[in-house]
Amino acid sequence: MKLKTNLLSVISLILLLACSSPTEKESTATEILAATEVPKRELRQVTFSGSGYELGFQHGQFFKKEIGEIVQKWKESTTSQLDRDSDEVLEEFFAYADFEGSIKKWTPDLYEEVRGIAVGSEQHFDQIMVFNLLDEFWVYLNSLENHHCSNIGVPSLNGGLSYIGQNMDIEPYTDGYQTLFRIEATAERPEQLVLSHPGLIALNGMNSSGVGMIMNTIMQLNASNSGLPVAFVVRKLLSMTDRDDIIDFITSVNHASGQNFILGVRGEVFNFEASANKVVRFDPGNKNQTVYHTNHPIVNEDVKPWFAQYNPKDVVDTIPFTSNSYIRLAALTTRIADRDAVTDDHIKDALRSKDDANNPVCRTLDPKKNGFTFASVVMTLTGEPYLQITAGPPSESEYLKVVFSK
Repeated sequence: MKLKTNLLSVISLILLLACSSPTEKESTATEILAATEVPKRELRQVTFSGSGYELGFQHGQFFKKEIGEIVQKWKESTTSQLDRDSDEVLEEFFAYADFEGSIKKWTPDLYEEVRGIAVGSEQHFDQIMVFNLLDEFWVYLNSLENHHCSNIGVPSLNGGLSYIGQNMDIEPYTDGYQTLFRIEATAERPEQLVLSHPGLIALNGMNSSGVGMIMNTIMQLNASNSGLPVAFVVRKLLSMTDRDDIIDFITSVNHASGQNFILGVRGEVFNFEASANKVVRFDPGNKNQTVYHTNHPIVNEDVKPWFAQYNPKDVVDTIPFTSNSYIRLAALTTRIADRDAVTDDHIKDALRSKDDANNPVCRTLDPKKNGFTFASVVMTLTGEPYLQITAGPPSESEYLKVVFSK
């Protein structure tokens, strides 16, 4: 009962934060847009076939040049952020990391895919693997600042469409490498559309059967250095079509890093906060049944001791509501929670929002800061499933519609 009371108090305070002066919000957004020179970005779309090593080898060969560039930029970024040699950091990280057993147990084909990328691009295996341990590397560094993704889920009500949408916020050195993989169907899996960059198996994605997956790091939750990393969870689920099997997998597998997953299975939408020790469903209880999330725990109490102030079970006074993640959640709540019918246009407006100039949902590129909106996606999961996607922040680009093969 205490948890329920605290949760209601948390949501009430978030809504109060969202209700600042409309005039102030409008002038702030106008100022940001007027001061921003919009970069020209292109979304690369590439089709891959096969599975396992074969698929990865195609990927590595095709993007050999780009992967080499990103490796160098990763090294420069890591050295700059940590003031340490990147090779030493990588060696220490893999002394900590023990993910190989889980990857081979649950997703052996994806382990082989990563190996194929490394061979095809002529890069060291550990260097390619660390790209595919993006969140787990951030967890190792204990960095709250690196990830600022904002997510929305809308189920199908009264015959309406179902959507999930996300701003994928990652590090600035990845700009210019926005890529959409079309992974062809096989007898074992449906066709997939996967947002990524060269060298990485997935950031988020959807499949032709109407299954979509978006996620955001919850750094405060307990992690496991032997769990299944998030990129592998995503691709595993995108290879599946059965609702019950999908939910069983995401709620039972040992997760490597604290994550919030918004999962769409055709007309249904589920929100799970996953830590190393438990998976808890979050439902804000809206009449329109929408869900939304940013980068802090709302219902999962499996919090690291040094992030105790973020624990949702504690008294509300300890929770840092004026921090970035809570402010962005307030912006999403304001736009989505009370609408009678949420459309893809409403989701896009929310993902473009900059209500708070210092804590916007839509993050334009600033090389001096730790992250930006690498891409934005809106997935339609009912009817004929399709993807809408931008390369870079959605305030600087129109969404491109991408459909599945017939």
